[in-house]
Amino acid sequence: MEPVVVLCTFPDLDQARQIGAALVERQVAACVNLLPGTESIYRWDGKIERATEVLAVIKTTRYPDLEAAIRELHPYEVPEIISLPVKAGLPEYIKWVGESCGSPIG
Repeated sequence: MEPVVVLCTFPDLDQARQIGAALVERQVAACVNLLPGTESIYRWDGKIERATEVLAVIKTTRYPDLEAAIRELHPYEVPEIISLPVKAGLPEYIKWVGESCGSPIG
């Protein structure tokens, strides 16, 4: 499977760390970068909401398994799970992502 970058927000750093570690341990993610202090503005239940969240940038070659794991572990009713294709990258890094997810590339 081709590598993708997945964006996912979490309500706080503790939950982001805990779930990020679980994703790497399960080998559904090669790496999870956590960016605390993300300000989110969104509409929920007909109201404009604002929240400080943690944005996770996740690299994987196992998107379906990653999505299932996030849905299982995430505290939000509807978590942000957005997959972006990787069009190019350092070949050695892309290879490492595949190996770390148990699905070698190339």
